[in-house]
Amino acid sequence: MQLSSFLQRFNEPETLKMAKLGRELRSRGVDVIDLSLGEPDFDTPQHIKEAAIKAIHDNWSHYTPVPGFPDLREAVCTKFKRDNNLDYQPGNIVVSTGAKQSLANAVLALVDEGDEVIIPTPYWVTYSELVKIAKGKVVEIPSTVEQGFKITAEQLESAITSRTKLFLFSSPCNPSGAVYSKEELRSLAGVFKKHTGIFILSDEIYEYINFVGPHESIAQFDEIRERVIIVNGLSKGFAMTGWRLGYIAANTEIAKACEKVQGQFTSGANSISQKAAVTALTTDLRPSIEMTKEFARRRTRVLELVKEIPGIHCSKPDGAFYVFPDVSAYFGKTDGESVIANAGDFCMYLLNKAHVSSVMGDAFGEPRCVRFSFANSMEKIVEGWKRIKEALQRLH
Repeated sequence: MQLSSFLQRFNEPETLKMAKLGRELRSRGVDVIDLSLGEPDFDTPQHIKEAAIKAIHDNWSHYTPVPGFPDLREAVCTKFKRDNNLDYQPGNIVVSTGAKQSLANAVLALVDEGDEVIIPTPYWVTYSELVKIAKGKVVEIPSTVEQGFKITAEQLESAITSRTKLFLFSSPCNPSGAVYSKEELRSLAGVFKKHTGIFILSDEIYEYINFVGPHESIAQFDEIRERVIIVNGLSKGFAMTGWRLGYIAANTEIAKACEKVQGQFTSGANSISQKAAVTALTTDLRPSIEMTKEFARRRTRVLELVKEIPGIHCSKPDGAFYVFPDVSAYFGKTDGESVIANAGDFCMYLLNKAHVSSVMGDAFGEPRCVRFSFANSMEKIVEGWKRIKEALQRLH
């Protein structure tokens, strides 16, 4: 069968692949603890669910406008003013079927063949693949555990060329949990101020899951504001992963371009999800705050458990719900049956021998590391890391 060459440009997300392998083992009766999860293990708050039920009863069951219902776009603007002190109008907002589609819209609207897109490592798995789909060139800026997985203005400056079109990053970061401070963002903005042809795509989906203080957006700097595209959504902060709703805020030209792209792919997002999202964004945030407190509690425990395992070097995540340790000390070791040559082998060893799922760092642009989620119950987390410790003790 001759399939399109388009399929050769990009890879299946490793996050989805590991989840699939875990499900296959579980279907055979194996007790697999999932530490590869990229979603909150909480249910959507009750008041949001009730808003969705009301929307069903009120017959919000028809096609929606491509950029989103007017009241939702107003709600997004209200959220930006309340939480970020950013002034947007509904014409700056495009609502999509998840933040992933928002990212895809923006990349496809901005990147031409041969354009360079700078992405600090580690990065969420889909960033590089979207650039490849657009036939752009990925330019990685490496960061390290010692740097707290954040790049400097000097690194950014040295990566820029005449072909640079876009800078793509997240804060809080998936997978590292790194959070850029206002001053760190200011230093990056200073570089972009000098290079006026570069757009900044800022993924802020983990905004509410922040353990170090108020969220800081790079869009707050007026001198680059018109070139910043913020991507956010409902999945992480409101435990609404299955509702599939994301959005961008951008200048009106970019917003209209994203609307045009989306119009040929999916048109408007789910009507019921949009009505529920109005309630989520404009009413009680206490469930989101309580969820973040629980993630902070789990983070503390996970870091204690990681410290008990020799050879694993881990920075403290300031946001999101992952740890991203360097496990390269185990490369070259064996239990007599399996040899750990790389992070992929490390993950498969843990899956098959400890029955714990994780995600290899190669997928995030960092081949020495592995991502472990703490979006699971404390009981499962403790048992999972106990299994990991025991399995790694068998390597020599």
